[in-house]
Amino acid sequence: MDERTRLPVVGMVGGGQLARMTHQAAIALGQSLRVLAADENDSAGLVAGQVVHGSHTDLEALRGFASGVDVVTFDHEHVPGEHLRALVADGHTVRPGPDALLHAQDKLVMRRRLEAMGLPIPAYAEVTAVDDLLKFGAEHSWPVVLKAARGGYDGRGVWMVGDEEQARQLVPELLAAGTPLLVEQKVPMRRELSALVARSPFGQGAAWPLVETVQENGINTEVLAPAPGLLADVVRQAQDLALRVARELDVVGVLAVELFETDDGVVVNELAMRPHNSGHWTMDGSRTSQFEQHLRAVLDYPLGVTDLLAPACVMANVLGAPEQPAMGPDERLHHLFARFPDAKVHLYGKGERPGRKLGHVNFVGPGLDELRRKARLSAHWLSHAVWADGWQIH
Repeated sequence: MDERTRLPVVGMVGGGQLARMTHQAAIALGQSLRVLAADENDSAGLVAGQVVHGSHTDLEALRGFASGVDVVTFDHEHVPGEHLRALVADGHTVRPGPDALLHAQDKLVMRRRLEAMGLPIPAYAEVTAVDDLLKFGAEHSWPVVLKAARGGYDGRGVWMVGDEEQARQLVPELLAAGTPLLVEQKVPMRRELSALVARSPFGQGAAWPLVETVQENGINTEVLAPAPGLLADVVRQAQDLALRVARELDVVGVLAVELFETDDGVVVNELAMRPHNSGHWTMDGSRTSQFEQHLRAVLDYPLGVTDLLAPACVMANVLGAPEQPAMGPDERLHHLFARFPDAKVHLYGKGERPGRKLGHVNFVGPGLDELRRKARLSAHWLSHAVWADGWQIH
């Protein structure tokens, strides 16, 4: 409890952009968000008032951090499970708990649990030797998707394996490096979707509109809210599925269920138990942002409504250009707002490098097509200092 405000203190492990944006939401709620950051220049470390420096893999650092907060939560899923169990054993409140978080940390554990629940998932198998992959490829036809069971994100830890020769080259190298592996069937999908929900310890659940996520090279570049052209029963199926996962896995906080849309319905791809890139649109397009909702959930406050504020919202990620532009970010912002005064920009305070997530931009309005055009142009301008439609600055 913060004696100055007489409000509970939330501790977030990780100092990245998710912690930074959770800090923004915490300010409005009067919360004293405390952040465990690895480096003083981490995205959240630049803005949060209470920053503790330490590693998420250091149990003593975690214990010291947890002793000063009322509830521990996360901006990533990489804290070792044994450390989280030690915190719980010490009497600290951890949300989501280690048993739930394991399903977002280990894809093989996740697949087995979802299969036991009877939920739609791709065919899969554990890979402990190259023969496992060869057998799976022969049974399910090449290409297949090889994944690191732990640690992968933003396209990392995922390999499309096209034939036996590629399998024989890749698998021994990965196993020798100690990478736990699984293989999945390549799903014939129409597009990728995300069902974002939240759940409180009391058991209350809330679901945002289903969104479409656009990927390039394994990285989410755009989010369209709501996903266009979906039948109401598909939306209901996806939201009910996500709420069921949250309930049965005892998730507390925000849960993102990444989905493939197929001819037969939706198939579960991944789980994330934290605020998620597919929910950044909620900062400007929903009555309750995913960051405020995550705080409400881990504090067991009643959850907020998730209605859209307008018929449509588009989010575009700002990804670092191959070469850093000569024009600085301040001047880029100046020109962006001159052209698109309705742009809602969220920059993360990161140094620029190729492909790095530097921020995102949201547009809210009546129709997806025009919003999408402006969002794409804005994100490209903020990263490259070039208008992709040839528009000139005079």
